[in-house]
Amino acid sequence: MPPASPVNDATDPTALPSRPSPWRWVPTLYFSQGLPYVAVTTLALVMYKNLGLGNAEIALYTSWLYLPWVVKPLWSPLVDLLGRKRMWIVALQAMLAVSLAMVALVLPAPNFVRFTLVMFWLVAFASATHDIAADGLYLLALPDKRRQAAFVGVRSLFYRLAMLSGQGALVWWAGWLHARHGSFVAAWATVMAALAAFFAVMALWHAWALPRPAGDRPARRDGPHDAGHGARHDFIAPFAESLAAFFRRADIVRVLAFLLLYRFAEAQLVKLIVPFLLDPPEGGGLGLTTQQVGIVYGSFGVAALTAGGLLGGWWIAHVGLARALWPLVWAMNAPNLLYVALAAFGSGGMFGAPGSFEALGIVTAAVVVEQFGYGFGFTAYMVFMLRVAARTAPAHGGAGADNPHATAHYALCTGFMALGMMLPGLAAGWLQQQLGYTAFFAWCCVATLPGFAVAAWVRVDDDG
Repeated sequence: MPPASPVNDATDPTALPSRPSPWRWVPTLYFSQGLPYVAVTTLALVMYKNLGLGNAEIALYTSWLYLPWVVKPLWSPLVDLLGRKRMWIVALQAMLAVSLAMVALVLPAPNFVRFTLVMFWLVAFASATHDIAADGLYLLALPDKRRQAAFVGVRSLFYRLAMLSGQGALVWWAGWLHARHGSFVAAWATVMAALAAFFAVMALWHAWALPRPAGDRPARRDGPHDAGHGARHDFIAPFAESLAAFFRRADIVRVLAFLLLYRFAEAQLVKLIVPFLLDPPEGGGLGLTTQQVGIVYGSFGVAALTAGGLLGGWWIAHVGLARALWPLVWAMNAPNLLYVALAAFGSGGMFGAPGSFEALGIVTAAVVVEQFGYGFGFTAYMVFMLRVAARTAPAHGGAGADNPHATAHYALCTGFMALGMMLPGLAAGWLQQQLGYTAFFAWCCVATLPGFAVAAWVRVDDDG
């Protein structure tokens, strides 16, 4: 007999004829998830540098754009309570399209900084909320854990492709447009308009392509008791208990110290890498063009970052986090010395003329090593967050228990992860302007000490 045809829910007029293949929506959904994050954290930084802002302003303004990712755990339950996740995704992609279009429109204005920052903050808010809705729909649409696991690699691949496209191709395109037309304002307005058009297309595509799982519906708003206030009680009580349980952990001080300080040096370094590459030699930089930055940092750098992350995950899976932690910490922090050497010798022409093939090769090699080391070392951070979320804190040397609040606690960990990047980055540009690039990168090497300290202090148990 032929296989039975899929049965639709006759009571749901919006049901699709059959459950769509994940290949139809997972790649585009997670590419769309990665691109706005790149726009806020990298494209905005390069754009403001091209448009003449100082390093202190760039680091301060773009660090504040991390704020929506810091506080998103506080509003993440609203995505469950209000509307369907499918609706959230489409609406947020439309919001991204409008916000990015407004960035393109206001760039020629005299006070463009103020207006573009407001629009970028809306992009960041929409992106952070989109993360919540996309991950929630993924879990609902693929209830089979084997299928979830099978498409984790697809999710990661297309998220990384978004990073490669944003930090590499779009930065290179902005540089090419500037070289062709002579205006960074027109170049970045064109890039932002193209991003806006992309998200408008994605909103239309996902309005059709996303699945409609039966479980994708608003959470219950009424309770058996106190019907008039059931919704508020049902929402607040579990959320408050989850929040309290996180901060009641016996090891909460060590956990927060690790989350906030493990990347203390990298949070400062990352804000000045692009300005350092772009600044002219007389300003202490390496004098690369925007196109070259797109190739060196956005393409080769992202590829090295991805390779380091893959290798780090494989190694932790084979030897355990406890054995892998110290090599990972060293791998993430030691390559910072390369930027000290680049700043000390590269701006003086010892590697060749700025932008020459020889100089570009040396800079590319240094960026690749640093980004590979960062990707390799950052896997320890990601695995640590998963451990914190999955298990309660062990008491009196015993093993922790399964955590009933695992999803909420992982969201809290990601909020502290974003805070750990935001706070050190706020003053990084000002500090660099006071010290110069060579001394600033030397300071970044000293700033790795808190990361080593929390790695020594935190308890890592591969058996718990």
